[in-house]
Amino acid sequence: MNNQDIGTLDRWRGRVAVVTGASSGIGRAIALNLLQAGLRVAVCARRLSAIEDLGEEAGTPDAFLACRVDLRVASEIVGFFDTVRKRWQGVHVLVNNAGLGFAGDLASQDPGQWREMLEVNVLALCICTQQALAQMEEHHDESHIIHIGSMSGHRMPPGANGVYGATKFAVRALTESLRQEMQAAKRAVRVTTISPGLVETGFASNYAGSADAAAKTYGALKCLQSEDVASAVLYALAQPDHVQIHDILLRPKEQGS
Repeated sequence: MNNQDIGTLDRWRGRVAVVTGASSGIGRAIALNLLQAGLRVAVCARRLSAIEDLGEEAGTPDAFLACRVDLRVASEIVGFFDTVRKRWQGVHVLVNNAGLGFAGDLASQDPGQWREMLEVNVLALCICTQQALAQMEEHHDESHIIHIGSMSGHRMPPGANGVYGATKFAVRALTESLRQEMQAAKRAVRVTTISPGLVETGFASNYAGSADAAAKTYGALKCLQSEDVASAVLYALAQPDHVQIHDILLRPKEQGS
């Protein structure tokens, strides 16, 4: 992030952001960039050890809060947002970044993997959004909800996992539904989905279940990096309050689909 980026985000200084799935990759980059832009940032992940050093890394430990949360458990999500409210009196920015995928097809995949994708990619996103909206209603300040989607929510390339893609199509539908809901209620909440293509993170290893398969995928072309997605988040946040960036699609220049 450069000084120009920080300057355009001045009105968010001191405001509170929540970032889910911040233990690595995109979520970690987003959290660090928001801290460096002057926001107070609360993050959550299943592994507390993977996130508790982010404040020190950004040089803003007093503006940072880390909580261990399993996003498949609704009560833990509610408890996390309650902790944020008690610490900082409410959320202004929510980045729903947490997500996962497993390779497989409808004919043979373990339904337990479908359930986990739906729980994290869709249900947890909805619960986090609901919790954030309740706090945003309390303070009535300008607020912004950003979903990290996927190009898999815009097209189904050959060999793609249908259930994973379905969860990301759901994120698109939820974004537009929420935009209409906020507009009808005349609430000062902007809504954005950022849909990256191939990003070099740990996702491919988890998706394919193989580090070798991930290395082959990431070695085939120059992939996006987590910082590229974090920059898109800053861009959406930095717009004047009358401008809503609804969809950002970004993919590697060399990615064919």
